Amino acid sequence: MAIGRPHRHFTSVGSTNEVARRLAAAGSPDGTVVTSEEQTAGRGRQGRQWSTPAGSALAWSLLLRRKVEVPGTLPLQIGVAVCEAVESFGVGPALVKWPNDVWLEGRKCAGILVEARPQDGWAVVGIGLNLSIPEEAFPEELRPRAVSIGKGADVPGATAALNHFVGRRLEAGVKDTLAELSVRDALRGRKISWGGLEKESSAGEVEGADSEGSGIASGIDGFGNLLVETAHGTVSLNAGEVHLDAGG
Repeated sequence: MAIGRPHRHFTSVGSTNEVARRLAAAGSPDGTVVTSEEQTAGRGRQGRQWSTPAGSALAWSLLLRRKVEVPGTLPLQIGVAVCEAVESFGVGPALVKWPNDVWLEGRKCAGILVEARPQDGWAVVGIGLNLSIPEEAFPEELRPRAVSIGKGADVPGATAALNHFVGRRLEAGVKDTLAELSVRDALRGRKISWGGLEKESSAGEVEGADSEGSGIASGIDGFGNLLVETAHGTVSLNAGEVHLDAGG
């Protein structure tokens, strides 16, 4: 898949996803990429702010002209591609933390946000990637959990890497990419907990969105759901956020 034709680049922008959505509404083609060296109103999952400091991080958004269901496998497919892009700078291994973070050295170096409009046949994939933010420049509460690529990673190089690896993964079969994900699963075998998520029991019965629990992450299924072994059997989490338990 050809990615980055056309390519709109900004020195500073509110949100690359917002620009990509406007371009989608205006008829921009599949594969359009929007990038910025600074993002002043970026958002992560659940409406959280995603900071992109000038020159030391990359905001990258891709317009896909296809029907995308969320939740689903797309954020995880993109996650594998981001891992490969990160490792192309000579660092790693990079791992995917379900559902849409990329970890390096046990800390977050990238976040993924998919915003889909199935009724209109398009979706926007946003990636925020830390390139060269010094540890002391992260907010104090994030320093234990955030990291940059380093190794001379810059905006042009990271853009080219994302264009290449995301395009390659979108052309690959979902099954092949999920097989690669299985060896990049940051949660597998670790004790996790969740609350306020929708889950499906092993019997296929959907339980309330206010369900909570804990268990050992045991992999990701072909639909992009996180499998967890609990005292009551296997549950399948299909959306939301999980947390590593202390000592997990």
